[in-house]
Amino acid sequence: MIMKKILKMYLLPAVLLLFTANGCKKTFLADSINNNVPTSVPASLLLNGILYNLVDFPDNSSEIYGQYYIYNYNYYGNNQYDFGSGDNYYTTLKNVVLMEQQATKAGSPAVNPYSAIGKFFRAYFFSKMSLEEGDIPMNQALQGIGKLTPAYDSQKVVFQQSLAWLESANTDLTSLITAGGNSVSGDFFFNGDLTKWQKVVNAYRIRLLIELSKKTSDGDLNVATQFASIVSNPAKYPLMTSSDDNLQFNFVSPTNYYPQTPDNFGQNGSRQNSSQTYISLLTATQDPRVYAVAEPARHLVDDLHQNPTDFASFVGADPGLDLGIMYANANAQDYSFLNRHRYYSTYTGEPSIQIGFAEQEFNIAEGINRGWAPGNAETYYVTGIQASMASYGIPVTGTYTAYFYRPGSSGVANLGNYDTFNININWATYYAQPTVKYTAGATGLTQILQQKYLALFRHSGLEAYFQFRRTGVPTFTTGPGTGNGQRIALRFQYPSSERSANTANYNAALASQFSGNDDINGIMWILK
Repeated sequence: MIMKKILKMYLLPAVLLLFTANGCKKTFLADSINNNVPTSVPASLLLNGILYNLVDFPDNSSEIYGQYYIYNYNYYGNNQYDFGSGDNYYTTLKNVVLMEQQATKAGSPAVNPYSAIGKFFRAYFFSKMSLEEGDIPMNQALQGIGKLTPAYDSQKVVFQQSLAWLESANTDLTSLITAGGNSVSGDFFFNGDLTKWQKVVNAYRIRLLIELSKKTSDGDLNVATQFASIVSNPAKYPLMTSSDDNLQFNFVSPTNYYPQTPDNFGQNGSRQNSSQTYISLLTATQDPRVYAVAEPARHLVDDLHQNPTDFASFVGADPGLDLGIMYANANAQDYSFLNRHRYYSTYTGEPSIQIGFAEQEFNIAEGINRGWAPGNAETYYVTGIQASMASYGIPVTGTYTAYFYRPGSSGVANLGNYDTFNININWATYYAQPTVKYTAGATGLTQILQQKYLALFRHSGLEAYFQFRRTGVPTFTTGPGTGNGQRIALRFQYPSSERSANTANYNAALASQFSGNDDINGIMWILK
């Protein structure tokens, strides 16, 4: 009896405490909310983050895989095609969904600027992941806890859906612009101008159709018909009319520096050099863009007294070279480095183009060359070349001032050491070259692809690599330095999270595509 009384005495405070805690729960939670901190993110702020995640910046592995600008010193990296995981944009895509929800929650109608651009983002991010990896989760993705293990959609379905989203986005943007609602907040690309976004939507749709060039016989896709409908009807499908319409990231100081600046010049300026794949294509066509993007090899100029403006003075390194050999050659000044005046003398560099006018023109020229639509492929081809040259300040006819870095006698990196040359530019002379002047048929197609490759230097992420993978143009070299058994890898692996969190669907996707292996040399549907 005594023990029971003691026990009750200890239990009573505990029971009272429990009831007190439950009674105060709502009050405690209410008091813990900070009314000065937002509990939801506005659509405009979400848009800003999504746009930033869309950007493929220069000076990264995409330049290596496109054989533009390659490492000669293994402390910083190498030139191997030993691909790891591809991009994972699912978090960004979840923010696209949230952006659309927040726009309607704030009172926007079902069709609004955020929902229209959201369709473009869906097409962009899903198709890009698919181009890198193959089949991917799409229709069952983005459903949160409702579907934690989404099934994979075939690459064909991903492209069908992406093209449908772009068609719908164009329709929505037309109605919004017509109604006068042609603005969106949080847009650092176009300051909310929906007429610019509509051009981007259609230019990107042209790009995706070109990516499907091996699938023109597929009746479900109707690649040629879709292409012709866009190119022949600019009133319904507005396209870019100049480089002013480029979707490009403009670097600003001091918040967003260009990757290469005066601060890292001393460390980076000679750790990479231009690639033979890129430089030889410029010099073979006596292309003045070489003066803007590269420097003459100093051994040829300083020791052999070769004219620095002679095209033969520009030499790229073979990406297939063993890195030790390339490093020795680079130290001997046998190669052309990136033009250090253009790329290291400021903090803002040049804009990084994601989807651009020059590329659009080459894509249209390619489609016409392939017979997808009537038109003059040469007109688009010429416009593309001139737009690319203009981006470097190279005139159609006139004088271009070239700046070439000249190492000081002390060996200390000094950005003030430059030689200046005024070079006469004559478009007629350049274009009259048989290697440049457009010729119909297979030769013309190669010319279009080569010029598009030149225009993509430092822009649009993996597009140059995707073009080579699809067409074999330009010729990429391999060797000990490129790894992967001296092969150019054909795809990226799936993110490691798929192996651990979506195992069954991951294994099923590998079995249906690549004989059960996450093989970087596996041939995805779009390439067959």
